[in-house]
Amino acid sequence: MPDITPPPASGPSDEDLAARLAHARHPRSNHYDARWVVANQMGPNALWLLEWLAPALGLDALRPGARVLDLGCGRAMTSVFLAREYDAQVTAADLWIAPDDNARRIAEAGFADRVLPVRAEAHDLPFAEAGFDAIVSIDAYQYFGTDDLYLPTLTRLLKPGGRIGVVVPALREELAGDEPPEHLERWWEPDWWCFHSAGWWRRHWSRGGAVEVEAADWQPDGWRDWLLWCEVIAEESPEQWHRESAAKVAEALRADGGRTLGFVRLVGRRT
Repeated sequence: MPDITPPPASGPSDEDLAARLAHARHPRSNHYDARWVVANQMGPNALWLLEWLAPALGLDALRPGARVLDLGCGRAMTSVFLAREYDAQVTAADLWIAPDDNARRIAEAGFADRVLPVRAEAHDLPFAEAGFDAIVSIDAYQYFGTDDLYLPTLTRLLKPGGRIGVVVPALREELAGDEPPEHLERWWEPDWWCFHSAGWWRRHWSRGGAVEVEAADWQPDGWRDWLLWCEVIAEESPEQWHRESAAKVAEALRADGGRTLGFVRLVGRRT
């Protein structure tokens, strides 16, 4: 299969980029070509976030051959990661990236037999009930999962006892009022109102009765990883829009310094 580990450096810039993104807490992610990850990103470093999620999700949910729905998979990097690292059978579902585009990327990575790309909207998922051992969503669930009625509908796709695990951009604490923090006001985007704290997400998932919440925690120093990633994307992304967006988020993260913005992971078991 095509090598998606860092190849012998073709130049100092590739070598420097790989070194800059080498992360002690995410050793599995270090084995992926840094240029490939940069080129296929659609937000925060999805491989880092998935590697943080996986231990909380548990090896039972990610055992070899497990059927996993990767919901909001973007350009399918996380789907390739799940297939490669855990030998899972992955359904890579996304609304915005065409299945043919993801199919090409998945085949080039050597996992066409284990990752199936599909186009799907989060509220209209064309899958049978109880068909998945696990559902994973990285930097996507916040856009549709704040609806009180969404989780019970989604978890019907899980086998009894199956697990759902998500990582979302989040707030350290819920905001006190209806205005963004003063120190972030100049950068605040309307869609950041879907960011919530770990406590908010735990209550949101617990009260519906669809899952038993097994984890809802804040990532220590997650904002530093986010800032590093944004700085890299602002310099290295081949897409101008991504460079500009990352530069703006980096400014906000520097101004915030970890007071407000970061990441939360959630894991629930279908009851």
